[in-house]
Parts: sequence; structure tokens; C-alpha cells
Amino acid sequence: MYNENIKKYINVVGAREKNLKNVNVKIPKKEITIFTGVSGSGKSSLVFDTIAAESQRQLNETYSSFIRHRLPHYGEPSVDVIENLSVAIIIDQKRIGGNARSTVGTITDIYSLLRLLFSRIGKPFVGYSDVFSFNNIKGMCPKCEGLGKVDMISIDKLLDRNKALNEGAILFPTFEPGGWRLKRYIHSGFFDNDKKIKDFTEEEMELLLYKSDIKVTTSDPNWPKTSLYEGLIPRIERSFLKKEEGENVKYKKGIAKIVGRQKCPICKGARLNKDVLQCKINNKSIVDCAEMQITDLLDFIRSISEPKALTIVSAIINRLEHLVSIGLGYLSLSRETSTLSGGESQRIKMVRQLGSSLTDLTYIFDEPSMGLHPHDIDKINILLKLLRDKGNTVLIVEHDPDIIRIADHVVDMGPKAGINGGKIMYQGTLEGLLQSDTLTGKYLRRKPKLKKKVRTSNEWLFLKNANLHNLKNVNVNIPRGIMTVVTGVAGSGKSTLINHVLPKFYPNTIFIDQKPIQTSKRSNIATFTGIFDKIRELFSKANHVKPSLFSFNSEGACQNCRGLGVTYTDLAFMDTVVATCEVCQGHRFKDEILNYKLGNKNISEVLNMTIEEALGFFNQKEICDILKKLVDVGITYITLGQPLNTLSGGELQRVKLASELESHGNIYVLDEPTTGLHMSDISQLIKILNRLVDNGSTVIIIEHNLDVISQADWIIDLGPFAGQNGGQIMFEGVPMDLINSKTSITGKYLKKYIR
Repeated sequence: MYNENIKKYINVVGAREKNLKNVNVKIPKKEITIFTGVSGSGKSSLVFDTIAAESQRQLNETYSSFIRHRLPHYGEPSVDVIENLSVAIIIDQKRIGGNARSTVGTITDIYSLLRLLFSRIGKPFVGYSDVFSFNNIKGMCPKCEGLGKVDMISIDKLLDRNKALNEGAILFPTFEPGGWRLKRYIHSGFFDNDKKIKDFTEEEMELLLYKSDIKVTTSDPNWPKTSLYEGLIPRIERSFLKKEEGENVKYKKGIAKIVGRQKCPICKGARLNKDVLQCKINNKSIVDCAEMQITDLLDFIRSISEPKALTIVSAIINRLEHLVSIGLGYLSLSRETSTLSGGESQRIKMVRQLGSSLTDLTYIFDEPSMGLHPHDIDKINILLKLLRDKGNTVLIVEHDPDIIRIADHVVDMGPKAGINGGKIMYQGTLEGLLQSDTLTGKYLRRKPKLKKKVRTSNEWLFLKNANLHNLKNVNVNIPRGIMTVVTGVAGSGKSTLINHVLPKFYPNTIFIDQKPIQTSKRSNIATFTGIFDKIRELFSKANHVKPSLFSFNSEGACQNCRGLGVTYTDLAFMDTVVATCEVCQGHRFKDEILNYKLGNKNISEVLNMTIEEALGFFNQKEICDILKKLVDVGITYITLGQPLNTLSGGELQRVKLASELESHGNIYVLDEPTTGLHMSDISQLIKILNRLVDNGSTVIIIEHNLDVISQADWIIDLGPFAGQNGGQIMFEGVPMDLINSKTSITGKYLKKYIR
């Protein structure tokens, strides 16, 4: 007999994935459960690597082998039992990506509804909904094939106008003096080969660049008698741009230097052909609609009153309102998905779920607060509750107190990170967590304060007349030698101002971002920081053998797994099996290498140490100095041998930050450095950033986190809202004055937070 009480919970027994210590947990269904704890405490291991992975794996097994082969592969997690699991929908921070044909409109299906609307009531009638698609041959612009952009050769990059043809005026391989393609121009008889390009007449330039299929009558014996003359542009396009990719690999760099993506000269970026663009509703084409800011498009669609279109209009309004409700009203439907941030991508995925009538699903979120101002978090909370109220289970991995406060149930992991984490420290109601003695409980109870003594500066970085994207002719001065936090709602212009305008004025700015470090799965903390060379030298001296024996990329590596410690077996339509290497048992080295010791440990055991353990093991100053910096930035729990491609964006950012701690007098920009950080980690991060400033550097932080904002020396707030409704400076000054600002949304939320 099935126990009715059991099915009210997802029951996890004996979870041991990654650092989990045989965890047992009951997660209530049809409620919001929030998983808290420091970075590396095991939250993601439990939620994503155990619960989500098992749900996806079992769902995939219900499909045929043909379909399974085309789905993501999930290995079986290390857990004894998971009972009452429902289908999991993972809404994570991974960017949607996609090619140039994927836009906000296509990914949300709103563009499909617009196409239907224009085919029904657009005047003049030009065809059914498929002709309004820039991905359909009937509708796309014939020149750019629906991309809106074309690869065009820049004349200024192709020609050096201060040189003659004989002097190398054509800046492309095989057209240089002595190059075989140049002969067709210098032996044509059409040009004075010693005349500077800048002195060419308009007719000569036209002939050199564009004219083709001209019969040549020169007496020069070097001209092939039957050949026709072909201008530079059509010749390069035919020989290099129109060939299949791969044929011109050796000229890739040369092509990149002279070719750039430019707006299509025929459709002017509209993507569609001229017939489709003639079809309008209330004087607006479908492209006009797609390029409007979503808040403006919503007003336009609401103004349509034709009775036969009301059903379509209602469906479009519903979806647009969802986008506005989660703070994405500043986007346009024509925005390419590849340009969206991780936070924007996650919210787009959320919108797609709100239209679904499916219930009894498990929705799993990874830090939905990422990239969001407190003003927008209020909106996200409404949507998270909506998903729950439809009869779904909502699981959220989160650090932000404003999202933690909507929890029906909380699971707090810890006590610390890595091998010192992986346990459940508390589970129950939010009220219980606030009374608990856990790190999360303590930080949720504390009373935040504004920085007591702010630094001042007499030197400034000057940014003038900034008009990029949505910036409204912004003039702003950023103080040197102190900590400035740049605030404002998502889409207000913060990133445009600091990531794009600032480096134009100050090109030596150092960006400590969350982008992946360009490395392979063989790169790890030890190799990236340079301490692995020193460690191998220590092993070499202690054992009187070559240092190369202690490299898993060289002589000492296990021959079976080539030093990776694991082997990969592709089983076609079944999951790729990642197995511990049978020969070296995951140690990465040949057996004889493991007999060599440093202290009481072999090289494999050293690589398996956490940064914290390694600091206690080594006493060499050059190694300890680097390890101390990594401890300072809060990644004590990562092992020396952990591949860098397994680190999160926030962890990578902190690794990069560690390498800058002793630098002096630089300008640093950090974009949302609190991503993935527990409240206790944020206080440590603030100390590190203060250390950079104390070393004489200028630190500029783009941030929404109120703890960081409250500890700034100077604040620049953009707004008032997003997109076209943003791009202005709302406030410049110290935090104490910000909380009294009548115009700043950030000030309003900071005041509420402090009080």
C-alpha cells in the first residue's frame, strides 16, 4: 500500500556526490525550498548534481535510443535512494547563446505571434505568417539572407593609400609585391604602378576595386591573353569569402584584418525583403515592432483594436507583460540571444515556463538574484511564488536575503566549504533559520551599517559625452585611489559606461571578470598560479630525480589515462562513461612515481590537498605567498589539482583577483564580484577590495549587492530605469547622501536595508 504521506516529499537518502557526507533530506513538494550555505558547501552538489541529474537521467531513459543519443547525457549520481521525484526543469545561469538567427522574439515565441498578427491584419497583404520570418527564403532579404549583416571588405583596411601598387598598397596575402595575384593588376596596363593610391582618380579607384569582366588589350607579355580583368573586391569575395569554411584557413588572419560585419546595405539591418517591409499595422512594419523597446511595443500592441485580431493581441500582451514583470522591459525582440547576460538568459527561460499549463513539476533555479537590482528581485519573487501556486515544487540555490525570505522551507548546508562542508546544518522554516546558530542564520540576523569613514580623493578619471547604447550624453567623474560602486537597475547603462566607455578613455584599465580562463581540462589551480613548477622541483630535490617525472603531462603520467586520472568511453546512444582509471586508480601518475615522497605525501596526494591544507603543509615562502592570496579571496576549499574548467564564474573571478593582490596603482573594474558568494564571503571580499585600494589602486565595482554598496567610498547611480528609460546619472556621492536621494531607486532600497 502506498503511503500518502510519503508523496508529499522528495526523499533523498545517502547522497554522496562530490563533497556530500551521506546526506539524508526530505524536501516538501509544492513549496519553495531554498538551499543556503557558503560557496562550496554542497548546495549545487545536492540540488543539481543529485536531484536534477537523477530526474533528467530517468526522464531521458523513457525515450527511444535514437532520441536519447541527441539529448544531454547524465551519469547516475552517487546516492542510495531518491523517492517521489518529479520531472525537473532546470532554469540556470547558462547563457542561451545561439546564432545570429536566434533573438529574444524567436526564443520566447512572441515573434511567431507577431508574424501571425501581421499576416491577418497587416496592409497590404503580402502572404501568410511564414513570409514574415527572416529565417524563411520567402521573407528574408536576398543580400544578407535574413541576418541583417553582411561580411564586407573595408577599403581603408585593404589599401594603404600612401603607397603605390609596386610598394605594397594592397594589404592582403598574395597581393603584396612579388605575390602572384598582384600580377593581374600591375600587368593589366590600366594603372601607373608607381602612383600613390591617394592620387588615383575616381575612375581609377572604381576600376581597381569594382569593375570586372573587362577585356584587356595590353601588350605586356606577363598578362594571360585570354583572361578578363576582375576588380579587387569581387576577386577577394569570390576567392575567399564565398568559399566553404576550411578552404581558406591559411588566410584566416588576413581575411579578419580586412573584413568586418556591417549592416546589410539592401535591408539596412531589417533582415526582411522590401515587399514584406511594406506590410504595416498603424504605420509600423514588423521590423519596427521588433526593434522597439518591449515597454513601448506593449503600448503599441494594446492600441490595436481590430476584432479579428483580439485573440492574438491578447496572447502577445500576456507574454510581453511577463517580460516587463521580470525587469526585461528594456530589451527588444530583435536583440540577439547570444548578447544576453547569464541573468537575462535565466529570466527569459523563466518567462517561457510561465505560459505552460503543466503542473506538478520541479523547477530548479540557480541564483535567480544574479544581475538583479533589489527593485527587480521583488518582481522575481512574485514569479517564483506564481510557479509554486500553479502546483509546482520550486528549489532555489540562493545567497540573497531578499529571495531567502520567500522560502516555505530552508535547507542550510555547511559548516564550511569543500571537504569541510557537505552536511545539512539546518532544515526547517525561515523563522527557525533566523534563530539558528548557523553562519547563514547569524548573517541574516545582523544589522547592516553604512561605512563610517569614507576615503576622499582630489584626482579623477573623466568620462565625457558618453552616448553609447542607451547613455544620454553622460559626463561623469570617477575618483582615483578609492572604492567606487556603480549602481542602478539591470539595463540602466552601468556595464556600457564602465566596461565599454571607460577603457576608451583609460585603455590600461584591468578587468577582473568571470569569463573562463582559456585553458584545457589539464589546467588546474597549481598550474595556473605557477606553484606546480615549484612543487615538482621540491619533489625532484627530495628524491634526486628529474622534475619532469612529477608532471601528469610528461614522463611521470599514467600511460592509460594520459595523466587525467579518468577514462572516457563513448557508448553511442547511452551516457558517455567517465570512469576512474583502472591502471592508476585516479592518481594520474605511474605507480613508481607515487613511491617518491615529499614529507609524508606523494605527488598525487599533494594535488588532492585543498588550498587550506596545502598552506599548512608547505613552508616555502614563494608557495605560501600564493596560497595565502587564494585563502584571502575565499577559495580555501578548492584542491590544487581541480581542473579550472570545473570552477564557476565567481570562483574564476576570485582566482584572477588573487593574482592582483600585491599590485599597485592600477585601475581595476569588477563586474558583480558577489556572484555565488554567501553573506559571510562578501564581508571577506570587501576586505580584499579595500586591500587593493590601500595599495594605491582605483577600484570600480558594478554591483547590486547592498552590503557592497553600503561599504563604498563613492557611489555613481544610473537610471532611473532600464533601456531607453535609463542611461542618466541619478546620483554621485557618498552612501550617506544616497539614502536621502529623492531620485535614486537604489537609495530607496539602501535606506530600507540599513533601517
